[in-house]
Amino acid sequence: MPMYEYHCHKCNEHFEELAAADETVSCPNCGSTDTERLMSACCCRTGSASADGGSSSGGSCGCAGCSGGHCATCGH
Repeated sequence: MPMYEYHCHKCNEHFEELAAADETVSCPNCGSTDTERLMSACCCRTGSASADGGSSSGGSCGCAGCSGGHCATCGH
């Protein structure tokens, strides 16, 4: 199942959720189902050094929650 980014219209929370494309998602903050799936930003990296001076050969920012690319949780 893919990870999607959502916005809750009731409490203005921004969150990520593993969900099927047609699944109704509830806000983890207030429980509302008045949520909107957002367009996710994509970040592609190569094996060369990244802009911040680190190596990005694995395509991951290094935090335990990331599988690579852009992660709204850690901001990388």
